[in-house]
Amino acid sequence: MTATLREMVASKRLKLGTFVVEFNTPGMGQIVKAAGGEYVLLDMEHSGFNYETLKRMLRYYQSAEVRVIVSTAVGDYDVIARACDMGADAIQPAKVGSAEEARLMLAHMRYPPKGHRGVALGIAHDRYRPGDTAQKLRRANREVIFFPKIETRQGIENIEAIAALKGVSGIWIGHFDLSVDMGIPAQFDHPDFAAAMQRVARACRANNISLGRIAENVETGVALNRMGFDFLCYSGDIWLLRDSLKAGLDSLRAGCRKAKRRH
Repeated sequence: MTATLREMVASKRLKLGTFVVEFNTPGMGQIVKAAGGEYVLLDMEHSGFNYETLKRMLRYYQSAEVRVIVSTAVGDYDVIARACDMGADAIQPAKVGSAEEARLMLAHMRYPPKGHRGVALGIAHDRYRPGDTAQKLRRANREVIFFPKIETRQGIENIEAIAALKGVSGIWIGHFDLSVDMGIPAQFDHPDFAAAMQRVARACRANNISLGRIAENVETGVALNRMGFDFLCYSGDIWLLRDSLKAGLDSLRAGCRKAKRRH
């Protein structure tokens, strides 16, 4: 059985998944599982997915025992609480800039007395099962992971306070947005960007929490893992299909031309 997100963040072993921003077909969970993925980062910021789509997709991944980190465009109550009620394993709000913002988002995710999430039981998030109310609330408060995304200079400046906040189980880096906000678009080898990554890594080590990022390729992923990233999201559905298809088509085209010249 695949580890839960709570079990994953409790370990510093490498956890591998992929980014889903385009495809919502029923087989996606099984495909990711067959490829060896443990989780997906399901994008609700840049995709066309709506709440109905999200609810359906969460069932696909749930059936395959692939865990889902739902990446939201904002940290508002209605967005976070609804994603939790639909069964997200983790919530990843974009552009978290301070411990105060993170604390409020955590309260949106947690039932009283730890937060103010509205109570609805026997629905998608608890798999429609009956059961003891108090036990269900405690389990949800314990199991749903908060994985804030840091992608601004403000977030970097406040990273020590954010990482130290009780309830933060990991930090996710939005590397493209961060580089743009720093004025060095996509310059991931820039000394300022490297220093920011080291600062985040130190904060995560100091608080014994996870650290995640998308790795566009294997070389980048290996380097990130050496730095301390234990959640690596290998590429994404669009780019994996595009790049694999292009490589195959280019090779097939070249092979056919070569064969034609011989004849």
